[in-house]
Amino acid sequence: MALTDIKNEHQRRSILTALAAMVGFGANHSMVRDTCASFGVEMGSDTVKTQLYWLEEQGLISVKIQGNYLLAELKSRGQDVVDGLTFVPGIKRPRAGE
Repeated sequence: MALTDIKNEHQRRSILTALAAMVGFGANHSMVRDTCASFGVEMGSDTVKTQLYWLEEQGLISVKIQGNYLLAELKSRGQDVVDGLTFVPGIKRPRAGE
């Protein structure tokens, strides 16, 4: 597996985990970026936005534009991925105990 693929998988998993931890299961892209950085997964704003749109295409989150921000909200299928109940190619699977 290429390093880029590994990086994408970790970024996408971190974004879903960040949204699952938010009150109301949603946040703007800046909050998502900061939360992922606290997990040790740092991304630029453009990368966060790109990953948010990818996750939306997979039906895991919804994204809408509000002013200069993207607002993302976790969908139930996205929560299933976070909980390890659903596997989506392109997203890192959790290890046992995660």
